[in-house]
Amino acid sequence: MILITGATGNVGREAITQLLDERLSVMAVSREPSTSALPGGAEVVRADPSRPRTLEAALDGVEAILLSPRAAGGAVAELLALAGRQGVKRVVLLSAVTVQYPAGYQRFADEFRAVEQIVRDSGLDWTILRCADFASNTLAWAGQIRSTGTIRGAYPNAASSTIHERDIAAVAVRALTDPVHGGQAYALTGPQSLSQLDKVRAIGRAIGEDLSFVELPADQVRQGMLAAGLPEDVPDRLLGSLADYAFTPGPSTDTVQRLLGRPALTFASWAAEHAAAFLG
Repeated sequence: MILITGATGNVGREAITQLLDERLSVMAVSREPSTSALPGGAEVVRADPSRPRTLEAALDGVEAILLSPRAAGGAVAELLALAGRQGVKRVVLLSAVTVQYPAGYQRFADEFRAVEQIVRDSGLDWTILRCADFASNTLAWAGQIRSTGTIRGAYPNAASSTIHERDIAAVAVRALTDPVHGGQAYALTGPQSLSQLDKVRAIGRAIGEDLSFVELPADQVRQGMLAAGLPEDVPDRLLGSLADYAFTPGPSTDTVQRLLGRPALTFASWAAEHAAAFLG
């Protein structure tokens, strides 16, 4: 049995699908199973990874865990200690590429680095996936694109090798099921460095529309995000990295291709798959 935290997130949901495709037993953790709409075939358990004791019974028979730090909050050490006592052998951690390739505010990379150290010290066989920004992050533009065809934001020339969530999940599945990946920290990116303008154009091609990007001052964008009710750390995470990537593009690695034996999926392919989200 493989247990997925962050099961309703983009990577967790895709990992569940891929594990089920391989006819493996999957347990998905959800705080609200009735509204989670998770892939059929997964066993769904009502629990909260940030309160590990709610998972105690569910961990019986689990061999490996896909660990989302966001889902576990500050309880990662407690969760992994409990998992070890329950006989779990392996943990795969979703981390950030900024641990290895600094960008943005240092405190965010330090948070991931601290969780990585907890995982290393857990006594479980571990694999760390340091992910570039997700292609699915651009869904934040969907409302603006549907209503006006124009994205208003900061740092249009900030470039990164955005990764498709299916590739992250595919590598996670390998690490969850094959001990050869134990003790490895992988930097995962997409195949091509693209600016925000490039990504907007790719979405435009996918939906057959001519989209535009209007540059705004970073402070104005930040205030708009806060006014929309987003927590303060969200604009700090986004704008901090973009400010650095506007001067030095984010890293590009061939790790996905090496591990999966095929090229990493492009942002254009992601945009084509998700075109409906951007259409009015």
